[in-house]
Amino acid sequence: MRFFTIIKRDAASQETFRYNGVLRQQTADFLCIDATFELADRDLGYIQLRRGDYFREWFYFGRWYNIFRVGDAHSGALKGWYCNITRPPILDGEQIMADDLCLDMFVYPDGRALLLDEDEFAQLEIDPDEQAAARRAVAELRRMIARRQPPFDEINATIPGRGGSPAPAH
Repeated sequence: MRFFTIIKRDAASQETFRYNGVLRQQTADFLCIDATFELADRDLGYIQLRRGDYFREWFYFGRWYNIFRVGDAHSGALKGWYCNITRPPILDGEQIMADDLCLDMFVYPDGRALLLDEDEFAQLEIDPDEQAAARRAVAELRRMIARRQPPFDEINATIPGRGGSPAPAH
């Protein structure tokens, strides 16, 4: 087993949080880590995180986001995907660092997507090129969701009462 330290940083590249995970897969395109939520239970309004929830986390080199698949600590059921809009990650030995740009997206198992923290993003003092890259990242995530591209290939194929129509990505 190979362990990594994940370092979340703010838009000014200052560390805000760190935790450990186990390497699941590494390619030229991404690093995939398995981690456990070790903080106190949190109700975020759109998802409840509980100590012991299971996270599978993809950090994509050259992309302006990372994606965390959230599984329930007790049942293992998929709770959804938490997507952070970040600068592309930096890999330094067995540390991976990502600069959070405040903008986030939560994707429910049925494919509905909720864009979060737009006000915080608007307040960031980042250059226009970074703002544009963050907006392109949101658009790319929406395309991945609509196409059910990995890791969103677990999205339920239909919404009850819609006659087999795919779930919309909002």
